[in-house]
Formats: sequence, C-alpha cells, structure tokens
Amino acid sequence: MMQVPFSVEARAVSLQEARSLYFGRGELPEALLDQNVLRSWERCRQAGLDPTRLAGGEPDVRGVTEARERNRTLISHAQPVLEHLFEQIRNSHSMVILADARGMVLQSYGDADFLSRAEQVALRPGTSWHEFERGTNAIGTALAERGAVNVFGSEHFFEGNAFLTCSASPIQDAQGRLMGVLDISSDYRAFQRHSLGLVKMSSRIIEKRLFESEFAHQGLLSFHARPDHVGSLCEALLAISQDGDLLGADQTALELLGLRREDLSRRHYSMLFDVPLGTLIDRARRDPSSLIAISGRNGERFYARLRGNFAPMSAPPSAIVDARGERLAARSRQEAPTAALPTDRLTLQFLSTGDERLQAAIDKGTRILGRDIPILIQGESGAGKEMFAKAFHNSGPRAQGPFVALNCAAIPETLIESELFGYSGGAFTGARKEGAVGKIQQAHGGTLFLDEIGDMPLSLQARLLRVLQERCVTPLGTNKSIPVDITLVCATHRRLKEEVARGGFREDLYYRLNGLCINLPSLRERSDIDRLIDKLLREEAGPDRQVEVSHKVMEAFLKYRWPGNIRQLNNVIKVAIALLDDDETIIETWHLPDDIFEEIGQIEPSVSHAPVGRTMADAVPQPATQAAAAAAAGMGRLEEIERDMINRTLEAENGNISSAARRLGISRNTLYRKLGRF
Repeated sequence: MMQVPFSVEARAVSLQEARSLYFGRGELPEALLDQNVLRSWERCRQAGLDPTRLAGGEPDVRGVTEARERNRTLISHAQPVLEHLFEQIRNSHSMVILADARGMVLQSYGDADFLSRAEQVALRPGTSWHEFERGTNAIGTALAERGAVNVFGSEHFFEGNAFLTCSASPIQDAQGRLMGVLDISSDYRAFQRHSLGLVKMSSRIIEKRLFESEFAHQGLLSFHARPDHVGSLCEALLAISQDGDLLGADQTALELLGLRREDLSRRHYSMLFDVPLGTLIDRARRDPSSLIAISGRNGERFYARLRGNFAPMSAPPSAIVDARGERLAARSRQEAPTAALPTDRLTLQFLSTGDERLQAAIDKGTRILGRDIPILIQGESGAGKEMFAKAFHNSGPRAQGPFVALNCAAIPETLIESELFGYSGGAFTGARKEGAVGKIQQAHGGTLFLDEIGDMPLSLQARLLRVLQERCVTPLGTNKSIPVDITLVCATHRRLKEEVARGGFREDLYYRLNGLCINLPSLRERSDIDRLIDKLLREEAGPDRQVEVSHKVMEAFLKYRWPGNIRQLNNVIKVAIALLDDDETIIETWHLPDDIFEEIGQIEPSVSHAPVGRTMADAVPQPATQAAAAAAAGMGRLEEIERDMINRTLEAENGNISSAARRLGISRNTLYRKLGRF
C-alpha cells in the first residue's frame, strides 16, 4: 500500500472543495487554486469543455509520424536529455514526456506500472494534450501560459485525469518561439516537490543546445554577473557575427542587458560592452577557457567568455559610439591575427629551433613518417599541436594529399557526428538537399587531425573506433560503407589515461590512438623563445622587410609566462607588425597589445606618436583645441582630453580614419591603436 503524506492528502481535500465551488456554485475559488490553474479552468469552460468527459482516445499514428518529422531538430536535441531525466526519476511511478508546440506527445519514457495507467487516459505518443483537447493539464497549460506549471490531482479539468500530478516547462528556440514542452507525470500520491525544478532545468538544457546548434558557426558570448555562473545553465548567451552584429540572445541575456528581443537588430556589440570584440577574440585564441571582465554600457559588471569557430572570423569594426549610443564611425576591417605559419613550408625541420624537448618530439615524428602508426599529441592549449600535426603531414609521403582538421571541442556535440561522418541528402531536418561529405572521407589519401579528442562524446568514440578498425565510414542516413585511407593524428590537452580511469574516454579507443605519444613543451618551458621570435618575425614581415624587436621588448617576452603559448606569441607578433608605421622596423612597447603589458605590469604603451614640433592639439579643429586647453587647466585627465580630441576630429571628418589621422598628425595605425584603447 502506497504511503500518502498528509500534505498531499490535505491538498486533495482542498481541491475537492475548490471544484465544488467552481463547478457546483459557479464561484471562483481564488484562495484555493494557483492562478495558472484558475485561468486554465476559465479557458476550458469558455471553450465548452465538459469536466465529466471521458479522457481516453486512440493515438493518431499518422499524425505523430508527421509531427516527429516536423520536429526532428527538437527531438535530436531533447532525446539525450529525456533519457537522462528518466534515469533520475526511474522507479518512482512516473514518466517523462516530450510534446510539440501543438501539444502532441512525441516521445515518452516511464515505469511500466505507470505507463499502463497513463495509457488509459491516452497519455502516450500520438495524442494531443492541448488544453482544448484535454482540459487543464501541465502540457497544455504550460503552452497556454508560456511558463512552467504544476497541475496536481483534481486541478486537472477532466475528472478522469485527477489521479495524475504533472510538472511541465515550455521549450523555446533561439528566436523565442515555442518549440514544445517537457513534462514529468506521475500518480498524485507520488508527488515530488523537486519535479518542477527538474523539468525547468532540463528544458533550459534543451534550449541551450538548440541555441548553440543554430549559431554553431558564429561567435558565442557567454556572460554573467557572477563568474561561477559562466559555463553553467545560468549563463547568458549572445550570438555575434564577425562584424559585431547581434544575431541572437537567450532569455537570460535579454534580462541581464535589459533588452527586448525586437531590439537586437538595432543593436551592435559595441553598444553593449566596453571591451572591444577583437580583444575577446584574441583572449579566446590565447586561452579559450579564461574569463575576461567586461562592463555594460550602464556600468554593470560581467564576466565573459567568447567561444566558437573563429577560423572565418575577423576582428570586427570597433564602433565609435556617442553618448546616445549611436555609431558615428567604424574602424576599417582588418583581418584578425591567426596562429598559423605558412603551410607550404611548415615541416618538422622548419619547427626545429634548438629546444631539446621539442627536438626530441620532432625526431620521434620523423622516424615514423610513412608508417601506419597513429600519433597522439599532448600539450597545453596553444602549444602548437595542430602546427606539429601539419608539419608531420607535410614531411611525409602524404604531403600532396589533404590535411583535414576538426576541433572536437569547438563544435556542439549534436553537430560533431555529421561533421565527422557526413550525411546523405535529407538525413535530418535542416540538412542540405545534396548531403555533405564528412571530415573522415575528405581526408582520404591524406591526414585527419582530430584536435581535443578528449572532448569527443562517448557515443561517437565507438563509431570512430569502428572506422579505424574497418577502414570504412558510413554517412548518416545511409547504410553504404565507403572505404577510406587516412593517417590519423589526434591531440588533447587532457590526460587521456586519467579520462579512461574515470570513464570519460574509451580504453579501447585510447590504445588504438596512442601509437606514438608526443608531449609538446609549453612556450614558457622552451629555451628557444628568442629564435622562435626571430623566425616568426621573418615569416610575418616577409622577405623584403627587416623587422626586429627592441631589447626592452625581448627582455619582457623572455620573462612573460605566455599563458596562450605559441598561439598567443604569434598573434602578438602579427599585431605588432601590423601596427608598425611604414618607416618603422623595430617593435617597441607601444606596438604591442595593451593587455600583454597590463599583465606584465612593468611597461606602459606610449601615449602619442605625433611628429616633433607638432602636437595633436595643433591638428584638431578649434572646438577641440579649446576643450583641450580648458581640460589642461584642470577639467579632466590627459586620456579624456585625447579621447575628446579624437572623437571631435572624427566627427569633423565624417568618420574618415585617414583624414582624421592626417589632421591629428599621427599615422592611421597609431589612431587605430588609440581607438582600441578607448
């Protein structure tokens, strides 16, 4: 006999009183009912529903098939969440349900004893639980209220559903449109207070997966006022284009920024935050897991992390924004620095610059060139794992074949499978009509490089192992196996042995991948930093330009710990050379990104590059000169004066960077640098 807690029993009694008042006397039992339920009862009565109507019915087999086809995207993202959620409530006389935006039950998982009872009231796939079909119920009422609801026992409009207690939460897509509902239903005597919290959390996970999937090839900014919330379900998400346009925002982001969804198309990244988007991109390349403090335009303090596929992204135009938040002008678009050396000359011999540990890795790689031995490269993020893999490929007999790379950590879990194995036309909703060739097949005759292999989902590890064993790949949506001939190189910053021990990585796949294990030293551990810098300078400046770093900069480079490793060093060199004026050949402190010497804490960038005998104040229009003179008398700091001069000059020149630079008496690069600092 099931034990019935007194609180549940008392609630059942009070609900019978509420039903008597409402259905018997026509009175509104506001003190006895949740307002969501009361509004639902009113809608059901106005729709002419009979509370004594039998709640059964046969499933619509054809209808649910069509509904599942329409909602393949929702199902693909919700399926693992449903399965996990059911594992949390198994053996509690309950079931988990996914319904679409029309209330049609698409999928369900449940305990056998409860499923048989639920089928008696048609609570199963193929039946609609819209309010106008089934009266007040958690699925239909959550859709109507667009919010999470509990419907307990006799709160259900139909008397035949009174044995149920249901908790449901709606699921929205990245545009805020209703996609469906997640529900936990059980016998009302097994009521659990945490059920509503579980479905709310689980629906949030599904929404997050939908958002990340839709904007998988854009920049995703995760942020929150609390640093520990970034990376959790509480984080806010913004999708940002390479130009800084806002493509999407989840509900948390809208609330934290005080925006409405319809405001997004009229906003730009630079109107919301004080840190330039280019700075976030650089930080993400150096250390993808690090947080950066940013401030909103209203002074709010946030912690943020930018992630996504940055290969096609360029540093965006950093807009000059006036006090009303309107853009006056934008920087000309410059390609963001990447961490790649010229690929045609990148060989293992090219990487040799004298460091003993790196040379040992190069020697090992050279000895197995042309042999069917997989390589596992381990090292910190940015230590040059992909560079080593590319050099290995270029040094061997497969150099003329393709080199295909996939970062398993940069692509949402739901997309890795299709990226890796490919798919046939129409394999899933949103797929291209002609299908797509996967990375494995693209690498046929060459090298497949899987970066951050330690982040590959367990379900895909089994499929990858089968490909390596059978040397065939089967695209999604087809049973046809395609032979492939590849050399496999993998990389990870994780300790895979430890991942195997804790169950996060398959042991059989680990031993299949670990033919030759190479550990790359971090940049701060290497003895050849000065020679590496010289090589990077020659490669970036080109054969016709001699560029070197000053003694002071080299000394700082040798002392710096380089948390972003070679990727960070290469980016710094690229930026510094780009900021050199045409007649400059020596990189000084003012040519470096400000954050480098903010972290070193000993060198400050130069304030001005105005030619001798001419100051910036001489070059600006008269109003700016007057403002500068007044400020110099005590009305502001030097940086404020400089910012005011630049903004006024840009206004006078209608945002033309070249004209403004000439009028200020400085180079365009110096002006860009100052704009970035402001």
